[in-house]
Amino acid sequence: MGIFNRKSAETTATATATAVATPASPDLAHLTGDYTIDTTHSRIGFAVRHAMVTNVRGEFAEYTGKLHLDGANPAASTAELAIQVASIDTGNEQRDGHLRTGDFFEVEAHPEITFRSTAAEQLDGETYRMTGDLTIKGTTRQVVLDLDFTGAATDPYGIQRLGFEGRTVVDRTQFGLSYNAALETGGVLIGEKVKLSFDISAVRA
Repeated sequence: MGIFNRKSAETTATATATAVATPASPDLAHLTGDYTIDTTHSRIGFAVRHAMVTNVRGEFAEYTGKLHLDGANPAASTAELAIQVASIDTGNEQRDGHLRTGDFFEVEAHPEITFRSTAAEQLDGETYRMTGDLTIKGTTRQVVLDLDFTGAATDPYGIQRLGFEGRTVVDRTQFGLSYNAALETGGVLIGEKVKLSFDISAVRA
């Protein structure tokens, strides 16, 4: 009996240690519903290599978005986003004006960048992946967003909020943004890879 009890205790201790070491997935079922992006507390940014030595960073100031969160079945969650390209801001008016021309976004003919999700999955407790169609300058490509759930809260005004941070990398030349210039020292002025980042605060609709 003593040996049996000791083994049972060891088994229980091992199971308890495993449970402590493995974080449980947060229960998001009560958060299921439709949400809109609060643009005053969110940010959509980007970074691209410049002159082979540093990154130029910028953001889009005007956009709208909505998402449907299914906390019990994350695969049923969806998201849509529409960005007004003319609102691009890199902190330099001359550069922003050039980005709006036909060399880059051709804003008059293609005023919006859009994203519509086609699939979603939960990777672990607070990490998700969303696949969708990204359309830039009339070209649509499939992209994959990695998302971190950063929390949920009811603000002082009684509004339910959700937070997500997301990121992906796209090749701008695949969307017709192929303008570049050669450097005298070798290489090119603008990198092809663009890092997109999302800090999203969404409120229940």
